[in-house]
Amino acid sequence: MRNRKLENLPLEWVRVFEAAGRAGNFTAAAQEAGLTQAAVSQRIRNLEARIGTRLFTRQARGVTLTVEGEAWLPYVTSALQALNRSAEELFGKPLKSVTISASASITQMWIVPRLAMARGPDNYQISITTMNIESDFPEARATVEIRYGDGNWPKKHKVRLFKELLAPMAAPGVLKSGGDWRELPRIANSGPRPGWQEWANQFGESGHSVPALRFDNFVAAHDAAKTGLGAVLGSIPLCKYALHDGSLVRLTKNALEQDDGYWMTANERLPINQWEDLKALLCG
Repeated sequence: MRNRKLENLPLEWVRVFEAAGRAGNFTAAAQEAGLTQAAVSQRIRNLEARIGTRLFTRQARGVTLTVEGEAWLPYVTSALQALNRSAEELFGKPLKSVTISASASITQMWIVPRLAMARGPDNYQISITTMNIESDFPEARATVEIRYGDGNWPKKHKVRLFKELLAPMAAPGVLKSGGDWRELPRIANSGPRPGWQEWANQFGESGHSVPALRFDNFVAAHDAAKTGLGAVLGSIPLCKYALHDGSLVRLTKNALEQDDGYWMTANERLPINQWEDLKALLCG
């Protein structure tokens, strides 16, 4: 038959035993628990009666743990510590829930590196959803949205993430010695950013603007260029880490500067302190 001694065992009795065993006396345990010494003694007697084992030896000069009490104490201490940790994580300081909606390229190449550098803000629970960039601006369902455009959106908190500069990039060594990068296959991606045709118009390179490969997002186009498949018209701010580690190199000093760019936006209902926190995290 199952032993029922520990069923419905009052947690307070166990906590008092742990405090008394750790402190070595009932007086300190009473102070820690906010009880009288008599109340501590009574709870421990109740606990001993329930489990059928003496946990303390009472002496004129105080109490000492019995062999059984000394053996049980570390298990009780460990269990209570685990209980306290889990309660703090689940029910302690509430986290502010934030949903960030952004394109895959912004998420992977801008947001994630900043979360890593900040080691994650400890007072926020952040959810990130992938969005398709659209020309209009529907009512936001996310806390924050990152959109490409001129920033002319009404009734929104808004701040520009970075100044957009586009330049041809490719994997190092993809050009033969003395070769002209303009002869490389062009890699393009769909979306609102200017492409190779705008580059050709700006720098007079007509006839070289037809892409050999086209992807539906910049992350894929960026990765294709890193594998040596051709030249991509890359965002210098977004490609910062690839340029720094040498997996991509700029092919010319020319850059296509844009008035439009990526903006972090939010509805004005977002508390200003949360808006400032997110600005510090994502715009630094």
